[in-house]
Amino acid sequence: MSQSTLAQFEERFRQLPISEQKALLDRLARRVNAQSAGEDEDLIAQMAADPDVQRELREIEQEFSSTDADGLNHT
Repeated sequence: MSQSTLAQFEERFRQLPISEQKALLDRLARRVNAQSAGEDEDLIAQMAADPDVQRELREIEQEFSSTDADGLNHT
């Protein structure tokens, strides 16, 4: 997006009443957060399917398996 287009958006935004500016910012923030959450979930799914990550998790689990008998509740 060009700087002139961004400047036009900003100018139009400034012309809105404060209540509408806040409402628009809230909507934009929700949209960005939703997209970000979806991207995070996709990344986590990719990591979970990665054989190297799975191997590393198995190694960590094996390394800490001795703590299973420590009597602490693991949640």
